[in-house]
Amino acid sequence: MTKIVGIGEMAISNNLNDTIKTFALGSCLGITAYSAVRKVGGIIHIALPKPARVEDANNRYCYYATTGLPYFIHQFSKAYGCTKSELVIRIFGGAESLRENDTFNVGKQNLEITKHILTDLNLGIHYAETGETVSRTIELEVASGDINIWHQNMII
Repeated sequence: MTKIVGIGEMAISNNLNDTIKTFALGSCLGITAYSAVRKVGGIIHIALPKPARVEDANNRYCYYATTGLPYFIHQFSKAYGCTKSELVIRIFGGAESLRENDTFNVGKQNLEITKHILTDLNLGIHYAETGETVSRTIELEVASGDINIWHQNMII
């Protein structure tokens, strides 16, 4: 079964027949974690680096890197018994803006804070395909941990 991860959502599975997919990663980040030992994989689709107000994350914690990423990683140990050392972390997205003088640089901010959080969690990045001006769709195959990537030029 294909599980679809929307913006600000996550999915984790240990069903070997599952694939997990998220679409249109522009400035957003898709972060995958996979345990080959336990055959558990997941994707979180992060939109912004952090909430403007703490209460903004109460019902949408996966929307933000600062709240969603630690929660996502914690679920691997809590629900599936994975250790951090067995997780393979890959990141996708964080595209550059097509607008000149973009003061927000959301893609760059998402990348910077995500790298900082992963360092704080003692997790390394095993693969990254980030930046540039492309939108990425990614799909994780739970049985193997393989990632399929589709690219589309950004137009806005």
